[in-house]
Amino acid sequence: MVMVITWLLIALPIILIIIYLLRWPSAKPRRPPGPPRLPFIGNLLQYTTYNFHIALANLSRKFGPLMYMELMGKPVIVISSAKIAKEALKHNDLAFSNRPSTITSAKLSYHYHDIANSPYSEYWREMRKMVGLRLFTLKQVNSFRPVREDEVSRMVKAISRQADSRQLVNLNEATMSLSSSIICRVAVGKRYDEKRRFDRHLGELQTVSMEIFVGDCFPWLIWIDRLCGKVSRLEKVFDDMDSFYQEVIDEHLSPNRPRFMDGDILDLLIRLKEERSSSVQLDWEHIKGILLVRFGHFGGANFNSVSL
Repeated sequence: MVMVITWLLIALPIILIIIYLLRWPSAKPRRPPGPPRLPFIGNLLQYTTYNFHIALANLSRKFGPLMYMELMGKPVIVISSAKIAKEALKHNDLAFSNRPSTITSAKLSYHYHDIANSPYSEYWREMRKMVGLRLFTLKQVNSFRPVREDEVSRMVKAISRQADSRQLVNLNEATMSLSSSIICRVAVGKRYDEKRRFDRHLGELQTVSMEIFVGDCFPWLIWIDRLCGKVSRLEKVFDDMDSFYQEVIDEHLSPNRPRFMDGDILDLLIRLKEERSSSVQLDWEHIKGILLVRFGHFGGANFNSVSL
């Protein structure tokens, strides 16, 4: 057994080098100047500094304001000029409009059925139009004002009680609870403390979204992620979130549901699905994808609490 493992360790680098050479393009494409890079890892070693922005600034002084680099097989363009940035983001914005496609984003967004991760296309434009005109109109946003005021009032009273009893107040925890409670009530009609599983699911979502998958850089090495258990962890987080979404959907479909659920985001989405009045024919995966965005999308509730 030891001999087999030894031969595998010897053969694996040779196989990887052969595959890399076979995938190397015969014609050299036109690219901006940039620092020399190593096979597979590219310019990764030049990022081993705490002053990341200073490292890029020093490289741009040597190679120019438009610089080409590679990170683990992924091409990267570094722009250090306001003029070039304007040319790229204003006059060629469609070429830079898509988010990078990753294993995590594809899985958790129901294969890009949401809005945040969906590539720029006719589908994305129609979804954006539907969300802007039917879900998040000024009238709809104003209708949730009592929810926001009630949650802020609850937080202020809780802080006041803790101050009266001379207890320490954890503002980070308080604002996180406020943000999550508002999101839950607006999205599915439930308060944050009535759905404690949301806290656990959100933490798991944040953790798995920050993991680096080898398969994102080299798709033919996805087996390494499976071997390390990353794919199974992602599947578990997805199944847990899917069960959570399905539970709140079933509650909204129940004829005996509480009246306070009327008019929330999920209620409007179900109505659009049943009426088929939108340009995009919604299914449950569309709805769950939109809920993912509304629930903060990979930790947005935490981002909102930091903003507060």
